[in-house]
Amino acid sequence: MSNAKLKIKKGDTVIVITGKDKGKKGKVLEAFPNDGSVIVERVSVVKRHMKPNRQFQGGIVEKAMPIKASKIMLVCPKCSKVIRVKKKEIDGKNVRICPKCDETVDKV
Repeated sequence: MSNAKLKIKKGDTVIVITGKDKGKKGKVLEAFPNDGSVIVERVSVVKRHMKPNRQFQGGIVEKAMPIKASKIMLVCPKCSKVIRVKKKEIDGKNVRICPKCDETVDKV
């Protein structure tokens, strides 16, 4: 998946549609287009035992793990509905459009 593109970007609000975290909403913290995965806040959180070092005291730390982008759907910021994104060219730029309310999802 080297030339893969995601329809989800950093900062988008998404909802999980499958898996143990089904129904949870969160903001995308990081996107990995080559892997087809994203990190969503408060979703897929695991506990890791960390050794102490000079900067960190050590102990049990909660860490968000990546989940596949096919397991999440975008939430429209205007109408708050779960959507599949449409693309449209406006002023020479391709922008993401909500098919339900016809508003742009991207910050212009």
